[in-house]
Amino acid sequence: MYNNTFGNIFRLTSFGESHGKAIGGVIDGFPAGITIDMEFIQKELNRRRPGQSAITTARKEADEVEFLSGIYEGVSTGCPIGFAVWNTNQHSNDYDNMKDVYRPSHADYTYTQKYGIRDHRGGGRSSARETIARVVAGALAKLALRQLGISIMAFTSQVGPFKLDKDYTAYDLTSIENNPVRCPDQDLARQMADYIFRIKGEGDTIGGVISCVIKGCPVGLGQPVFGKLHAALGNAMLSINAVKGFEYGQGFSNMELKGSQQNDIFYNNNGEIGFRSNRSGGIQGGISNGQDIYFRVAFKPVATVLMEQPTVDIHGNETILKARGRHDPCVLPRAVPIVEAMAAMTLLDYYLLDKASTL
Repeated sequence: MYNNTFGNIFRLTSFGESHGKAIGGVIDGFPAGITIDMEFIQKELNRRRPGQSAITTARKEADEVEFLSGIYEGVSTGCPIGFAVWNTNQHSNDYDNMKDVYRPSHADYTYTQKYGIRDHRGGGRSSARETIARVVAGALAKLALRQLGISIMAFTSQVGPFKLDKDYTAYDLTSIENNPVRCPDQDLARQMADYIFRIKGEGDTIGGVISCVIKGCPVGLGQPVFGKLHAALGNAMLSINAVKGFEYGQGFSNMELKGSQQNDIFYNNNGEIGFRSNRSGGIQGGISNGQDIYFRVAFKPVATVLMEQPTVDIHGNETILKARGRHDPCVLPRAVPIVEAMAAMTLLDYYLLDKASTL
């Protein structure tokens, strides 16, 4: 397993398993002189941590980060930033009945076939608990982007059949923390939460969509042709556990429109070049154009369901599995900060790459 590093200049190398001693990482390429707001970083981790509401896993973890290097007197030094988040609440026995069987649609089978061995406890490295390292690195990236006037806000826009029916500009995105689903429509959020709770009671799971908006991105980020900004964002999002799809701008919507209807028309805005619309999603030719960047990320239902399902064991014998343990009935509420983190790491990395594009 060698591909555990993300980024080009700003790079995160992560380590750890769900039921191992710790999850952590080393961040390289982080600029010196950035004030490190520890309270903000912990707040980001709290948004991801388990046990935060009745519609998430019951696992209880403080998820407190310990920085080991690269920060002196509250400021980044430009040296590698090492960190760890210690696991304290593993119930490994919950997974004993899954040691020799494959959960349908889970990584159990593919990890075993690829590596010849797997850590069955909580899914090992394939567990979404590894995303802790992403959230820490993303929080640091957010602190750097904040100095550049770039902000990132993700939110739950669909859970099963319940979905927002308006453009993101119609909602107050600062209100998402007012409900456990992290949806900007408070009435719809209650319906989503009730639905997730009902699905959880059935021992089943449900998926949906997280939308994300990036504001303040300067013109010029992106490295065509193989490092286009939307391709980098897509790669970042598709690396998140349970993600099955990515689209930016209008994506698959309004495919019946002609080019003359789809184009974002330029105009003279008091001496500056402006756009009449933003159907492109803030990226044209693989390069940011200064408008809001917006995209959507589709998450499948969690593969581990607490009901009987037919499967096979490691020898190919057919059997019945009823999983045990503490699992999310829906990943979306806790995945919102992960989507933001991956977007932040991508934007900071591509900002630094842009600085190296010309002399």
